[in-house]
Amino acid sequence: MIITKTPFRMSFFGGGTDMEEYFKEYGGAVLSTTFDKYCYVTVRHLPRFFDYSTEISYSKLERVTCVENIEHPAVRNAMKMLDMHELRLTYEADLPARSGLGTSSSFAVGMLNAFYALKGKYVDKCRLAKEAIYLERVLCNEAGGWQDQIAAAYGGFNRINFDADGFDVQPVIISPDRKQRLNDNLMMFFTGFTRFSADVQSANHAAKPQGDKLKRLQEMYRLVDVAEQVLVDQSVDLDEFGRLLDYTWKLKRGTGAKVSTDSIDVLYEKGMRAGALGGKLLGAGGGGFLLFYVRPEHQAAVKEAMCDLLYVPFAFENGGTRIIHYTPESYTPTREPNA
Repeated sequence: MIITKTPFRMSFFGGGTDMEEYFKEYGGAVLSTTFDKYCYVTVRHLPRFFDYSTEISYSKLERVTCVENIEHPAVRNAMKMLDMHELRLTYEADLPARSGLGTSSSFAVGMLNAFYALKGKYVDKCRLAKEAIYLERVLCNEAGGWQDQIAAAYGGFNRINFDADGFDVQPVIISPDRKQRLNDNLMMFFTGFTRFSADVQSANHAAKPQGDKLKRLQEMYRLVDVAEQVLVDQSVDLDEFGRLLDYTWKLKRGTGAKVSTDSIDVLYEKGMRAGALGGKLLGAGGGGFLLFYVRPEHQAAVKEAMCDLLYVPFAFENGGTRIIHYTPESYTPTREPNA
């Protein structure tokens, strides 16, 4: 039996520049961190006592006799890609799916990590990230960028750069005290609205960004440098990070019709009027979690303004995907029936 624990991520700056059609031509970067909310993937070989050969448990329960019959596209394609058979796979998470925190990519990374461990193989973080990107973007043909898979695999507070050659991950060098102050000044609320990131990305997607959208993405890319400098330069007022969040959110809202909604705009303005210096909707847009940067003296007022929403405290984490239980299993494959 294998159990993996994989963190979710929040992206502060540069989201959208991690889309392949953008960064292959213009370059891209994101500033993001993982935090202490996780998904757990448990995998073991299914004993041969049942009239099905594979059981998949997530928001629904699937029992099939052939991998091809699995409905969950990521599970089906990952099992085919790594030649996995006769499994019981269970997915659990601290936060809901489709909420803008890279949940599907964290699952993909954690699942691949578990599959390799069940095979008795060690795979490094770079390979896990690349294979999760290939799984979601190519095999499952889901629209989206590359940042989520990389963040889930590596963990930590990073600047992730993208170009025609791929990606590289650079930890942000920030003092522990300043990093804790940033964590303390961030407040996250669940809007109650969920959506498929791929649907939002598809709705906002163009073969190549042009005109106003291109200008906005280029400015969002530039802000990664500015925000990183705020973090690493202790002579700069940390509150500037919050003001930059407000600026990048206003830029992002103009990149697609489904990035925000009237309801989310109302909630955001309520938070700002209550004392937040800035914030953004996490993820591709359309729903999920609202993040605000709020000085401690205004946090009670912002909580009151968001009283209809669920407040979710969190702490930054550094681990990335990891195996928390490893019990090797002997397994001799049998031939599955044809689909």
